[in-house]
Amino acid sequence: MIERRTIGLLAATHVVAFGVGYVAAPKALLDREVKHTGFFTVDTTKVLATTVESLREENKLLVYSYKGTATVQAGRTVLWLFGGEQELIVPAVVTYYLDLSNLSLADVRYDERAKLVTVKLPKVTLGDIAFQPENATTINGGIYTFSDEQVEALRKANYKNARRALIAQAQQPGLLNAAKRQARTNVENYFTIPLRIAGMPDVKVAATFD
Repeated sequence: MIERRTIGLLAATHVVAFGVGYVAAPKALLDREVKHTGFFTVDTTKVLATTVESLREENKLLVYSYKGTATVQAGRTVLWLFGGEQELIVPAVVTYYLDLSNLSLADVRYDERAKLVTVKLPKVTLGDIAFQPENATTINGGIYTFSDEQVEALRKANYKNARRALIAQAQQPGLLNAAKRQARTNVENYFTIPLRIAGMPDVKVAATFD
């Protein structure tokens, strides 16, 4: 008789604990990420949909950065007699990112048999080029550079040339492939963590580009 009462008390205690946990837990987590259809199952679609929404809110996801140096030269002549030139050596950081503003659940597929989530990614896009003028070297030469106004004009022309040069560097296959690899890793981790929290550590994630 005592054993039956003890078992009944333990069962009641577990039910009460489950109820208190549900009430105390954040509704966003229970209702949107881990919707229980039983004691040991979760709604996978909810987990994936919530992750997609979170990534979409990130908008632009920084995935890689490259630091390079541009060496360029600009020159001007007047009546083929008086000339001036300026050489510029300037380092800069180029960023790569994913524009996830249009990511949707249609870009995500879940193969339950294979326990595999595949995510279709947009193209990697170049971000801003952050020049480091404090570390730049400028060499002026020629009569034309005696004028501060002309020196400034050459400087502007050189920075335009430097921007083009760095964009060309950043589009080299080796750098683009490195950025893509990092992008896949970042997004795969982004999906893997909530899946593990939801109790699905055996589900793998593969991010791919078209």
